[in-house]
Amino acid sequence: MDAADLDRRARTLSGCIPPLLVSRLLELGHSEEVEIQARHEEWFCAREWARLLGDEGRQAQALEVLAPYVATGWWLAAKTQAELLESWGRAEEAIELARPFASTGGLPLEFFAHLLARHGRKDEAVTRLSAGIEDWLLATALVEIAKGAGRDEDIAALLAARIPAQHQCDSPWCCRGLDPDTAIGLLATIRERQGRVDEAIALLRTRHITSVNNRDQLADLLARHGRIEELRAYAVTERRGHAAQRLADALEERRDVEGAIAVYRQSGDSQDFRCHGTVRLAELLARHGRGAKPSM
Repeated sequence: MDAADLDRRARTLSGCIPPLLVSRLLELGHSEEVEIQARHEEWFCAREWARLLGDEGRQAQALEVLAPYVATGWWLAAKTQAELLESWGRAEEAIELARPFASTGGLPLEFFAHLLARHGRKDEAVTRLSAGIEDWLLATALVEIAKGAGRDEDIAALLAARIPAQHQCDSPWCCRGLDPDTAIGLLATIRERQGRVDEAIALLRTRHITSVNNRDQLADLLARHGRIEELRAYAVTERRGHAAQRLADALEERRDVEGAIAVYRQSGDSQDFRCHGTVRLAELLARHGRGAKPSM
């Protein structure tokens, strides 16, 4: 059994029994076959068989099923075992199992930090993640986990150091690791939860890339704090249409349906918003019993 081969098969779903087929076998009562294949390097069979044994209270047997996979040093197997241990109330064992993998950084460290935080060890989690601040994944986890830990100013300083005075990225792939726009967004998150909303807004206005996954952090922040007129002004200048979408949502939440309709009908320069706005306007009208054909 080889970790690299296991990882390749799990990622590509090639040369193995895939998860959907494993689920179907169990649904049809072929648990014996799943158990047999679990002992013959079929990872998805092993994972589900271990979970079933754990659900039946047969924890030792579940760990025996996973043991050969974990012994290869494969992170996914160790993560699965750690999750099972935690679900069984054996958090300390889960932490010690995951600890060696956390030294590699990335996803193992993110998982380890969240595991620590869930079990009263936020300080250790924050310390470990702070050392990996250059990784956007770990920086994001750090800001999330640090909430309520009294370390916001320390983390804010680390993030501020990652925001150069002059450089601006022109794409999400410009900088390796933690890019300036992501650092700005994370720092703004800290300032907002500190109650320093004006500072958070000012920070977000300095971003070059304003939207990630069709969400605009500034628009969301303005909506959360009821700053509708500022959001309305921002929606006029934000060219992707995500701020306008958030404005329409905020107005609908405030029961200003006419205002929301007006936002959709004044789509401005955003081609994306014009395209998707027709559908969203129709959905809005339907939600409020306004069945007339929408016009844009």
